[in-house]
Amino acid sequence: MTERFDAIVVGAGQAGPALAVRLAKAGGKVALVERNLFGGTCVNTGCVPTKTLVASARVAHVARTAAAYGVDIGGRVTVDMRKVKARKDGVVEASRQGVERWLRGTEGVTVIRGHARFADPKTLAVEGARFAAERIFLNVGGRPSAPPIEGLDAVPYLTSSTMMDVDFVPEHLVVIGGSYIGLEFAQMYRRFGAEVTVVEMSPRIIPREDAEVSEAIREVLAQEGVAIHTSAQCISVAKDGKGVVLGVDCDQSLPAVRGSHLLVAAGRRPNTHDLGLEAAGIETDPQGFIPVDERLETRVPGIFVLGDANRRGAFTHTSYNDYEIVAANLCDGADRKVSDRIPAYALFVDPPLGRVGMTEAGGAQVRPSGPGGEASDVARRARARARRDRGLHEGAGRRRDETDSRRRDTGHRGRRGDPRAHQRDERAPALHRVAGGGADPSDRRGAAADAVRGPAPARRGNPLPHEPSPQRPSTCPA
Repeated sequence: MTERFDAIVVGAGQAGPALAVRLAKAGGKVALVERNLFGGTCVNTGCVPTKTLVASARVAHVARTAAAYGVDIGGRVTVDMRKVKARKDGVVEASRQGVERWLRGTEGVTVIRGHARFADPKTLAVEGARFAAERIFLNVGGRPSAPPIEGLDAVPYLTSSTMMDVDFVPEHLVVIGGSYIGLEFAQMYRRFGAEVTVVEMSPRIIPREDAEVSEAIREVLAQEGVAIHTSAQCISVAKDGKGVVLGVDCDQSLPAVRGSHLLVAAGRRPNTHDLGLEAAGIETDPQGFIPVDERLETRVPGIFVLGDANRRGAFTHTSYNDYEIVAANLCDGADRKVSDRIPAYALFVDPPLGRVGMTEAGGAQVRPSGPGGEASDVARRARARARRDRGLHEGAGRRRDETDSRRRDTGHRGRRGDPRAHQRDERAPALHRVAGGGADPSDRRGAAADAVRGPAPARRGNPLPHEPSPQRPSTCPA
């Protein structure tokens, strides 16, 4: 027997719960299917736990550098990683339980535990039961992936997920991957007391950023003692006693890198391989991502993909914005598109890197056809402050004024397009706003945790438009 719903949401990540609640509050009968942990990557292995660890690492770093500011702490600074992990676990568990309580406490939402697979385009099989709906929304997230590296399958290694189980300080952590995830862990564990080496195949770290931004981050990390090897075109891995040894060049002319533990932070893949997509007529690209249109619907009518699996953004805020787009279009009669979204993200090293809008390379591609944004380069200021503050980096970064992008988002003033957002004091500490939730590092609140608490319409800074367009009537279930 098949139980019918108005909508089924698969996955309790950043988009799924908010969408399920919104549809239920509109009068729909909604099912949310989750096979593992509520909250998805952000709550369990991403934003919430890593920024909690970043906050602990920063406290250790501030304590170690206290003497430079005339503060005597009266002894050697030590890190108890079991207590650090316990604090992180407590923050994660509170967030995870909050998501589950919210869903189970919402009238009209039925939570189903188990692994969902398509039986046909309108039906899902979950642990022997069958559930059908006219609309199915996939918010299945992603997982760490490892590149093809010689010898990697013969050595133990950590990923961004299994790092959450570490309750000790490695003697020497070697990180393969000099991008966003790898660099956060590198600085974090260096501050916990580990020797850290980063190995990156590209000529520079965070290669998607402009060259001077990459250099500014490299200088900050090097100042703290993180060793960085770039242009490692032929990486190989082998056991070395109880540790590992990495070859970093093709002709082995450079010294090998030896370490006690290996972290592979060189990519992620979507969780689409075991959904039975073929039964629904859904195809993926070679990397497993599901193609969607501007409104996040697949080629199969009624099936939408939100979050990491649609290749339209791999961040908590883009996943949540996917929910906003779908909910506004279905429930408010809006006509919102992914292409209207202004790119924005952050790298939570210290000082943090915030990116809004285009890089210079991206901007150069559009400037000939019209006026571009104005770039204010403060990378040199970031380096100067890093030298001055010796690690107490607060608010230095790179700023870009996206004039055209703000014009394009005039329908959503007060959020991404609000010019007042550019009036904030650039000297304000940026890191603690997400790493500890406040100036007190023991404060467990944070932007990442706040993103999964409470009904979506009450989310500060993320209001949904509530004026349906007369051209597009609401199709929200009722």
